[in-house]
Amino acid sequence: MKSLTINASQRESVGKKATKALRNAGKVPCVVYGGDTIIHFAAEEIAFKKLVYTPDVHTVVIALDNGIKVNAILQDIQFHPVTDKITHIDFVQIFDDKPITMEIPFRTVGVSKGVLNGGVLRYNLRRIKVKGLASKLPDVIEGDISNLKIGNKLLVTDIASDDFTILHPDNTVTCQVRTSRNAVVEDEEEEEESAAPAEA
Repeated sequence: MKSLTINASQRESVGKKATKALRNAGKVPCVVYGGDTIIHFAAEEIAFKKLVYTPDVHTVVIALDNGIKVNAILQDIQFHPVTDKITHIDFVQIFDDKPITMEIPFRTVGVSKGVLNGGVLRYNLRRIKVKGLASKLPDVIEGDISNLKIGNKLLVTDIASDDFTILHPDNTVTCQVRTSRNAVVEDEEEEEESAAPAEA
């Protein structure tokens, strides 16, 4: 999984006045949980642009001005209700030997037989919730839809991996090929005949 580095400064004062002063200076107050101690820090709002305003997921290296570096993932983010500016971010510290829970983007690969016959591909999930070691989590989870006919579904069990555990019920549908007005009825008898060996 890709990683971003955010240069930040550790903050000692965490009261309302100090927080307001940070925001007025264009900085975002943040907190990292999950380690031996809670770390309060702040960084320029622009530093979070590639982390927040993207469909991709990343781990984060928080490089503090005192030389400490913390590996983390974004846990929660708050925006101003009027301006939509980032007002606060929570991170969770990650470790090489401890699994984490994340939502990974899902996309399909291949061309569905049903779509070629006029069906429509519908997504039920755009992100898959998984648990695993950060070093083994992918940037994107892919599902092959090449064999999906009209009415067929791709379940989370079809995209399972030894590298992570999917935290959805086994019968959860990731996507499916639905019929449409332009759909052509797939003639399975013709397929069987074409597959049968010719008589001598």
